[in-house]
Amino acid sequence: MSKQTPFLMSDKNDQGDGDTGVLTKTRSKTARPPLYKVLLLNDDYTPMEFVVHVLERFFGLSHQQSFEIMLTVHKKGVAVVGVFSHEIAETKVTQVMDYARRHQHPLQCTMEKE
Repeated sequence: MSKQTPFLMSDKNDQGDGDTGVLTKTRSKTARPPLYKVLLLNDDYTPMEFVVHVLERFFGLSHQQSFEIMLTVHKKGVAVVGVFSHEIAETKVTQVMDYARRHQHPLQCTMEKE
């Protein structure tokens, strides 16, 4: 097995201006994609049990977590359900809105940049 040695150019370039010509690698830092909060909004018509069911079904929350978030929505008018990448947040909002409409509830779900 042979050992590899790093490749270095000569200390001087062809023009003789003293530039070392050593190769260096630069890595660009990949920025993290922005995250989005998924929000559930209160209304006077959607049953609390339905909201708990939605939270369990689409956000994978336990019954206790879902119940607590539902109470926050009921008391404060809005609650953050989760924080996701744009695509996932958008999908969750669409799923919740479609499901609520199919069950004839006016439940509102939105997203906003964190």
